[in-house]
Amino acid sequence: MSTDWTPGEVPPADENSAAYWDATREHRLTVQSCTACGAVQHPPKALCTGCGSMAHLTQVDAAGTGTVDTFTVVHRAPRPELSAPYTVARVRLAEGPVVLTRLEPAVPGETGWRIGDPVAVAWVDLPDGRALPYYTPDTTEEH
Repeated sequence: MSTDWTPGEVPPADENSAAYWDATREHRLTVQSCTACGAVQHPPKALCTGCGSMAHLTQVDAAGTGTVDTFTVVHRAPRPELSAPYTVARVRLAEGPVVLTRLEPAVPGETGWRIGDPVAVAWVDLPDGRALPYYTPDTTEEH
């Protein structure tokens, strides 16, 4: 999917997020899962927020769908290179974790975004080969 915005600087991968960022190169969304307690979390961390394990964390594929938990439309960009308006949202993934993300289009249709709207992941490619996920309205019938 194409988009008309360009993301700003994205932090480099580190030892906790390398597997996540590697999956984005294939446009695969992953979440971190603990094989000891079953907790699922995002973004990737050094330890499980469920049980504190550092040895049982793995990245697993996510469905790439969720619902809008809350959002705000930014009308005044904090930096000149960002074009406004744009929508920043918390999206609750089907797997449970909440992600902070961008919604596109910034204001869809006549009614705009609503809390509870179903969304699906889309990708914008970064110059270094990674991709950044954002979310668009999920128009499939399987919510």
